[in-house]
Amino acid sequence: MGDALTWVGLALLAFELAGDNSAVVLAFALTLRITAFILLSPLAGALADRFDRKLILVTTHCIRMFLVSLLPFVTQVWQVYALIFALNVFNAFFTPTYQATIPLVTGQNDYPQAIALSNATYQLLGVLGPGIAGSVAALIGARQIFFLDALSFLIAAVFIFTLPGQLRVEQSQQPSTTRGRTWRDVRDGTTRLFTDTYIRYALFMQLVASIAGAQILVNSVGYVKGTLKLGNVEYGWVMAAFGIGATLSAVAFGAISQRFRRTTFVLFGAILISLSLLPANYASVSILMVLWLIAGVGQNWVNLPTQTLIADRIPTVIQGRVYGAHFAWSHLWWGISYPLAGWLGSNFAEGEFLYGSLIGLMLLGVVQLILSPPVDENEHVHANFWHEHEHIHDEHHQHNHHPGIPSGEPHTHPHEHKRIRHSHPYCIDIHHPANE
Repeated sequence: MGDALTWVGLALLAFELAGDNSAVVLAFALTLRITAFILLSPLAGALADRFDRKLILVTTHCIRMFLVSLLPFVTQVWQVYALIFALNVFNAFFTPTYQATIPLVTGQNDYPQAIALSNATYQLLGVLGPGIAGSVAALIGARQIFFLDALSFLIAAVFIFTLPGQLRVEQSQQPSTTRGRTWRDVRDGTTRLFTDTYIRYALFMQLVASIAGAQILVNSVGYVKGTLKLGNVEYGWVMAAFGIGATLSAVAFGAISQRFRRTTFVLFGAILISLSLLPANYASVSILMVLWLIAGVGQNWVNLPTQTLIADRIPTVIQGRVYGAHFAWSHLWWGISYPLAGWLGSNFAEGEFLYGSLIGLMLLGVVQLILSPPVDENEHVHANFWHEHEHIHDEHHQHNHHPGIPSGEPHTHPHEHKRIRHSHPYCIDIHHPANE
């Protein structure tokens, strides 16, 4: 709910400060938002693997509460930019930590439904929130809305703080840490994104979905109000249809996610959102609402399985860094897609959706042809775990050590057991030393 208060209040504040140039202010603010995510999310994810995630979540909420409470006092546009960038710096630390915490607390059987429920809640408030926030702004004033926004951060922080215990990977599961390890963890997050066949495929399908999604977010207002000569109400209906589609798809994914392969959802979602744009330049407002509802389904059926694949295939102990890297790369796709949508909208005013759809479909074909994972390989891998126990080397237990560790005597050090589920009913444990 607080996000709706933030962006409705920001839009009204931008109009108050910049008048007809408010769109430029908002566009630059969105660019700063994405920049903060790209630069800092990988670092945030690496830290989430090392520290109590409850502390990270509560701290970032409290700092954002303070920053939002400063917005009513701004008098210059540059002050808006500074506060929005700072706000999203801490948003970049909050969101990957939150995403990585869902599988941690819900367990192996429930995290797909939990991720879907979280997304459905977010999408539903994305539909309802702006209308509620606009009514609140009309009642108490555009600037005063930020004080209510700050209160929402405080309430959320209290909720998280009252959760029992700590939200962190168990100490017995954490690999040993050394100086400089953080930056290696950052690199490791991106490396794992691109070396896992399934996650890499889903990540590039998110680029396909972002190209279509950016067309909807950037060019819908021009089509509804310019081409169709309709008003703000009809534009609100169209965008609400997109949000409703995303909400319904999140609920459906939570209900049927165990019945189909994650990559099947990803492919079907990318096809849906790309095809929904194809006839949009020739649609009436009612047809456009149907198309955008389908697009909302497609958007979420790419994004949700990608988050779930990370929980499926990445060990719990290092999921934070991978969610952080994913958050950065997925927002980089939007950083590419927004300018493309703006260029198509300004240069092909009567065919922007058509050309955007064709670009998305061509990219989809390339990704499917080059990066599609093998069908006979199992998508699901049990999480690896780290632990220590005393052992001695024999013919069944051999690995290398740093110099000075006597392999012939009982000793301990952290090491990893990797559990892989195969097509047959047996489970193989592969032992890896962890002394690097």
